[in-house]
Amino acid sequence: MTIYIFDRTNFFMRYLTTLKYIDVVAKEGSIRKAADRLAITSTALNRRILAIEDEIGHPLFERTPAGVRLNTAGELFVQHIRNQMSDVNRVLSQISDLSGIRRGHVRVSSGPQTISVFLPKEIAQYREKHPGVTFEVLRQNSQSAVESLVNHDTDTAIIFDSLLPSDIQIVATVTQVVQIIMAPEHPLANYKSLRLQDCLAWPILMPSENEGIRTLLNVGQVQKSTPLQTIIEADSFDMMANYLIHENALGFQIPISISGQYGIYSHLKAIPIDVRDCKSGLLHIAQLKGRVLPVAAAKFQDQLVQRLNLTFPEDTR
Repeated sequence: MTIYIFDRTNFFMRYLTTLKYIDVVAKEGSIRKAADRLAITSTALNRRILAIEDEIGHPLFERTPAGVRLNTAGELFVQHIRNQMSDVNRVLSQISDLSGIRRGHVRVSSGPQTISVFLPKEIAQYREKHPGVTFEVLRQNSQSAVESLVNHDTDTAIIFDSLLPSDIQIVATVTQVVQIIMAPEHPLANYKSLRLQDCLAWPILMPSENEGIRTLLNVGQVQKSTPLQTIIEADSFDMMANYLIHENALGFQIPISISGQYGIYSHLKAIPIDVRDCKSGLLHIAQLKGRVLPVAAAKFQDQLVQRLNLTFPEDTR
């Protein structure tokens, strides 16, 4: 009698490309869309999926008129694929590190608070030491950032003021006081601290995403009965920062986005809001709990943590 033992490692390596394809199909929810993204025909992609399903002995997808979605077996299988791919990338990174020439690909998720000012300089400083490392930076809100970590689409996420689920590990946290930003000649520019009521007479530029800074401000407005006169909502800090040159309006940001060491918004004045009107928020560096990052990603994450410790020594947790 012959006994067949399913060897997961050999299976994974033998069908590595096809497994990557299945992951893309799962994310797209459509074989046609996945095929377009992968630059192969829908027929060839479907044939590969059917071959894997036949070897496993169980379908992975439910076929519907609207596309495909993972069934329970498919969810288990795709999670295994993502774990295995992470392990392969980590080992390849460790192997390249043996030569003394660090290589790798680092994937970072960031909100609007850190993507324009903080990350560019940190990535440039890292690549100055390790030019063989490439980066992928995704601008995401908190929910999308968490999903990217869980799906192994990113290695590290920088998330501002959001409750994180138990499967996300907080690597470092720093407190950030919300600041009011304005042109240096604005009538409020010489104040050391401002209350929300000081802003009532002025047009307001408000972050459009209902999380982070916007959430803190919304709570403050309700608690203090100070409805601000919003003239523009935008998801781009660059846009709002540059608009302040043209009108005596007020915007909002956190210190890491306008820190003097980064310098590109030196034309603005930043004044903290009294914490009685707007509570401080927490900026987190996070990763998927239990995941061992590739060398390049782990070293870059260490650099981010060290930068927070140096820039905000009294506020780091």
